[in-house]
Amino acid sequence: MSRRAVLRTAGLTGLGLGTSACGRGFGGGDDAEGGTVALNMVWWGDAKRAEKTQAALEIFQRKNPGVTVRTEYQDSGPYKDKLATRFAAGDAPDVMAMRMDSLREYADRGALLDLGQHADALDLTGLSENARALATVGDRTYGVPAGLNAIGFVVNRTLTEKYGVAVPDGNTWNWPDLARFAREVTRASGGRVYGTNFEAYTLANIIVFTRQRGEDFYTADGGLGVSEATVADWFGIVESMRAEGGFPPAGFIEKIGASAEQSYLAKGSIASQIIPTNNLLAFNAAAGGNLALLRIPGETQSVRRGQSVDCPHLWSIAAASKHRAEALRLLDFLVNDVEASKATGTTRGVPANSTVAEEIKSTLSRDDQIATEYLGGLQRESLPRSYTYPPGSSKIAATLESIAAEVEFKRQTPQQAAKAFVEAGRKALGR
Repeated sequence: MSRRAVLRTAGLTGLGLGTSACGRGFGGGDDAEGGTVALNMVWWGDAKRAEKTQAALEIFQRKNPGVTVRTEYQDSGPYKDKLATRFAAGDAPDVMAMRMDSLREYADRGALLDLGQHADALDLTGLSENARALATVGDRTYGVPAGLNAIGFVVNRTLTEKYGVAVPDGNTWNWPDLARFAREVTRASGGRVYGTNFEAYTLANIIVFTRQRGEDFYTADGGLGVSEATVADWFGIVESMRAEGGFPPAGFIEKIGASAEQSYLAKGSIASQIIPTNNLLAFNAAAGGNLALLRIPGETQSVRRGQSVDCPHLWSIAAASKHRAEALRLLDFLVNDVEASKATGTTRGVPANSTVAEEIKSTLSRDDQIATEYLGGLQRESLPRSYTYPPGSSKIAATLESIAAEVEFKRQTPQQAAKAFVEAGRKALGR
């Protein structure tokens, strides 16, 4: 067994990344016999995503004889550390799912291929400016979106109709409107259903709120741009709704799992929440099939727009890959081939290529069509840019989560929490 295979088996297979993970002969390794090129591709996800990914890769291999793709996948939790181990051992995969909060770290140390230097092999002209910017560091491009998504507010119309509460206008509502809606649902249900719930500690949520206040959570140069006042107001909105009864009481929401089926929305305990748009299909099925997808409150009544086009993850190529040409061919296929996107569907979001997204829309389920139209509408609008997360952002995410708990259980006021968060955030970024 080669050194590369040994490292892979020790570092990844124990966490479900080896051939047994897919049951389809997946797994890394050296080049296949007979002179064919074997690309090693790693990512995170579940068995359903693996099935759809494999379907696309089989099409790629059929169209590219002589190239095989050996994939490895696992749950998202340990993925970041295991990918770092691979790079540290000099055993980087050819193609990998790159987390948004890891891109700058890898790019800054020259570990990723600058895709902008290979426009002859990788066509990104079908992507909107905002979509291309997701993987841009300075004037270089280190990845392509695996798909596009955004966050949206879903409302369970079955519950609102049951209790006689009108669903707000998602194009015009603001945060006070959300508070009023949530309060009305809780009161009309006699406390059996809370009007809304969302995580105050999720970066994607507070980033939108921060932009609406005229600030950038992360600045173009990798600094922390959010002010103490904005963080305090963010916590304040949540705690005000909690005090009014529209938001669940402290400790009510437990971390029971990340799946739609395990959510409190599916249980019928809450009437609305924020979700990534690429999860609309799963949440709607779990919650009974009558969810309305709205924009985030405050989009038309704040200082500026807060929402942006984002992605669940990027596809990147290791700078040290021995098979750059084949890896670039694979990325071009995943981004621009209609058959590829029909095979993968929206498991990683709406196709990044706008033309491809429109071409496959009629083949999608109703919920995925709604999510596609939602994303398409956002891309046609003037939105603020989504800056890449700087190194240290994972510490910031952890700090936000711990401080949010302090506020929830009244161990800190929103103002105290905001001061502590900004100080910790600046320290994490080294500035």
